[in-house]
Amino acid sequence: MYFQMAKRFLFGTDLRSAFKLAYLMGWKGMRSVQRHKKRLKKGQYFPPFLYVSIINSCNLRCQGCWVDVAHEQETIDREAMDRLIRESKAMGNVFFGLVGGEPFMHPELLDIIEDHPDCYFQIFTNGQFITEEVAKRLRKAGNATPLISIEGNEIVSDERRGRDGVYKKTLKGLDNCLKEKIITGVCTSVCQTNIDDLMQESWIDRLIEMGVHYTWFHVYRPMGPDANPQLSLRPEQHRQAREFVVDMRARKPIGIIDAYFDGQGQALCPAANGISHHINPWGDIEPCPIIQFSKENIHTTDKTLPEKFIESEFLKDFRELAQDTTRGCIVLERPDLLQELVKKHGAKDSTARKTAMAELQAMTVRYSQYHPGQEVPEKNFLYRFAKKYWFNDFGVYQGKDHETNSAPALLREASSSST
Repeated sequence: MYFQMAKRFLFGTDLRSAFKLAYLMGWKGMRSVQRHKKRLKKGQYFPPFLYVSIINSCNLRCQGCWVDVAHEQETIDREAMDRLIRESKAMGNVFFGLVGGEPFMHPELLDIIEDHPDCYFQIFTNGQFITEEVAKRLRKAGNATPLISIEGNEIVSDERRGRDGVYKKTLKGLDNCLKEKIITGVCTSVCQTNIDDLMQESWIDRLIEMGVHYTWFHVYRPMGPDANPQLSLRPEQHRQAREFVVDMRARKPIGIIDAYFDGQGQALCPAANGISHHINPWGDIEPCPIIQFSKENIHTTDKTLPEKFIESEFLKDFRELAQDTTRGCIVLERPDLLQELVKKHGAKDSTARKTAMAELQAMTVRYSQYHPGQEVPEKNFLYRFAKKYWFNDFGVYQGKDHETNSAPALLREASSSST
């Protein structure tokens, strides 16, 4: 399996792009995490993987989207991104996840990528704006990987994305990338309408046959003004998804990403351990994309970007609250505690619609990725090794008791009292 994967990357990618992935995302990315670990010993948090929503606009209207895609367009322009990236590089960081909205609607997206050949960019996209010309430019840059979202078969995709013909247009963008031998991924938000279609070995085999280099299955989170909670997975489906990912990693020559488990299968939150935070299109610094409250903004000039992250009492208290409460997602499991935190700090609603608090108050306790006693360890040696050193909880949960505050404990207690 390892030989097959190496062969696919060697012959199925532009060699310059493969080298940049290995050097920028691999070598320099590992060094960035090492710097993060050193900063943690000093109590300083600056994320080695920074996710930036560079635009709010999108051509689709997906179910459960929490972004103000229909609002007046807002972007983080080239100058602001240049400043943000330069200040991040000074901290040893070279990886940026570019999110939206739809990033390819940003008029300066490719310029931003080309401005920083010593950084690596992962672009979360629906793929519909990746023309042959755009793909050629991405290949020439060599330091960006499109992660193209596919939400199900043709019928499910059109329903989930709120437009007709979404599936075919997305596959066309994917094909344009693969023809140029760009390192390309496919992302799926796993929910009730696609779990039976896409969490199948046959789907992984199809991606491999198409030439896709990696895939990312992340679990649907009901957030925003139209949360669609009926799409959420049940606890047994969370485990099904984890077992599927672990099994496919051990048998299939394709990269499979997850962001919520360490090598032993223990749940974690990337915002709680500080490995990633989020910046929205208005420049507001948020714990993660679904927590749309903020106290700091990248556009203010009173502090440097590192100072804004490291000195933020709101981000610090969020991390500590999340660490103390659960190894899973505190937004889903304890929205009540998050409300208290926002009020304590007077954090502003960082949405354009200004209904984030009402949405948070309307949430009920739900399961997330944390299911104590049901951990599924990695089977693949490379994933176990990489997670041991560069993707784990970094000790932030050490000595914490989650048996009384987390959703599994609360829901078990509620179930017992009802019977």
